[in-house]
Amino acid sequence: MSRKVKKAASSASFSMNKFYQRISTAKPSTMILSIVAIGFAVFLFGGGLYDIIMKPFPAVYYGGRFLFLYPQLSEQFIADSAVSMTLYSLGIVGLLTMYQSTKYAYKPRQAWIMFLTGLILLFLAYAVLEATIQLKLGGG
Repeated sequence: MSRKVKKAASSASFSMNKFYQRISTAKPSTMILSIVAIGFAVFLFGGGLYDIIMKPFPAVYYGGRFLFLYPQLSEQFIADSAVSMTLYSLGIVGLLTMYQSTKYAYKPRQAWIMFLTGLILLFLAYAVLEATIQLKLGGG
């Protein structure tokens, strides 16, 4: 009986060692790592951590209308987070499109169109984020 136990223990340690080697030598795709890092940054910048910890309302029905943006800067609804995360993502897509346009040096028309598209997306995200902040401050 002891031989069976020793053999099972040695084969278990061998398979665990092999599993550890496979995990420690794995090389994940840089594209996947980039997407995860950007997604995590957008989640944090958009207020996702605040939503998890404070558990705010999605939106409020007040004064005969729905409020999706909290009227002060100190707090937020879940809709605030969704709007800001969407706009941050739009800005990042604009930046990535501008970066991709540099890869078309021998096709200037396509490079210019991609650059302008990225610039428009980036400017649109910035302008709408500024407008929502002004709306929250009561200036608009």
